[in-house]
Amino acid sequence: MKIHEYQGKDILRKFGVPTPRSGIARTPEQAVNTAKKLGGKIWVVKSQIHAGGRGKGKIYDPRQRTLLLDGGVKVARSLSEVEKYASLMLKNLLVTIQTGEEGKIVRRVLVEEGINIDREFYAGMLLDRTQARNVMMVSTEGGVEIEKVAEETPEKILKVTIDPNVGFQSFQARELAFGLGLSGVAFKNGVKFLVALAEAYESSDASMFEINPLVLTKDGELLALDAKVNLDDNALFRHPEFLRLRDTTEEDPLEVKASKSNLNYIKLDGNVGCMVNGAGLAMATMDIIKLAGGEPANFLDVGGGASAETTEQGFRIILGDKHVKAILINIFGGIVRCDRIANGVVQAARNINIDVPVVIRLAGTNAEEAAVILEKSGIDFLVAHSFEEATEKVTQAIAT
Repeated sequence: MKIHEYQGKDILRKFGVPTPRSGIARTPEQAVNTAKKLGGKIWVVKSQIHAGGRGKGKIYDPRQRTLLLDGGVKVARSLSEVEKYASLMLKNLLVTIQTGEEGKIVRRVLVEEGINIDREFYAGMLLDRTQARNVMMVSTEGGVEIEKVAEETPEKILKVTIDPNVGFQSFQARELAFGLGLSGVAFKNGVKFLVALAEAYESSDASMFEINPLVLTKDGELLALDAKVNLDDNALFRHPEFLRLRDTTEEDPLEVKASKSNLNYIKLDGNVGCMVNGAGLAMATMDIIKLAGGEPANFLDVGGGASAETTEQGFRIILGDKHVKAILINIFGGIVRCDRIANGVVQAARNINIDVPVVIRLAGTNAEEAAVILEKSGIDFLVAHSFEEATEKVTQAIAT
C-alpha cells in the first residue's frame, strides 16, 4: 500500500528518524498558517501525490491543460510565495515522469521548514527477492533517481544484506556511514539514522523505505528530506492503524472497486480483458496474449474459490475499462470446478450487457460439464480448447 510523503514521515518520526518540521495543508490559507507556526524565512511547499519526480513535474489546469507552474516542489522565501505556490498546486494537475500524461490532482501540500543543506545522500531499505532478504542501500548521489544511478554509476551504490535471524546490525550501519564519507558528529548521527530507519522498516512491515534525499546539514545533522514509503498489504492485519492512511483518490477506481470484492486486479494499457484464476496462470495468459500480437488490458485473478458473484463482479470491473475490446476467460479447474465457473459466466452474461466478444477456455475438473453449460446457454461465447487457440481467437476477435 502506497502512502503519502507526510504519512511516511509520521511513521519515521515515531521510531526516532529525524525529519524536518512540517505541516499538511489543504487550502492556501492553511499553508500560510503552517508556515507561520514553523517560523523562519524559508519554507518548502511540496505537492502530495503517490508518484515520484514531483520536483521535476509540471502543474497544469486540469480543464484547459494550460501550464501553471514548473515543478511540484517549490522553495518559498515569503509567506506570499507560500500562498502563491499552494494556490497553484492545490486542485490542479501534477504531471511527472511516473504519473504519465494523465497526471494526478493535488489535494494537499506539505509545508516544511527550510534546511541549511551541506550534502545530499540516498538511503533506502527494501526486500531483495533474489536473496529473499532485506537490503539497506546508500549512495552519495542524493537527489538523483536511484534507477539512474544504478544504470550509470552502479559503483556508487553501497549495499548490506540483512540476516533475518539477527536483524540490521550496528557494524553494518557504521560500514554504510563510512561509505558515505561521514566523519565526527555526522558519522555518529548517520549510524543512529540508519539504525532507526531499519527499526521503522521492520516494525511497520514495510516493503520499501526510500529517503531521497537524505541530507546532511551544516550542523552535522542527518534528516529525511523526502520519504517514499510502501507498506506490505499482507501485513496490514497487524497494523489496523495504517488502514486510515489509504488514499483511494490516488488509486485507479477499478482497482479500488476490485479490492472491495477481494479480487486481485491491476489495470494495464492494452485492450484484451483477462479473467483468470491463479496469479501464475494470469501472468502466463498475459504473456501468451502478447506473443499472439495482442495487449492485455489487465491482470485479474478471481482466486481459487471463484463463485458466480465474483465472476460477475470481475466482468463488471473489466468492462469498466473503455479500452477493452474483447475478454479472455482462462480457468483451470483445480480448487474451483469448471462447471461452477461456467454457471457464473452465464449468469453474469445475463445480468450484464456484454458488448464485446468473450473467449472462454476451461480445463480441469468438470471441464466437459462446463462445455455443455456454455453450449446450452444460448449466449454467443467463443469456446477454445487450448491455451494457444484461446489467444488466437481473442486476437482475431479484436481484429474483426
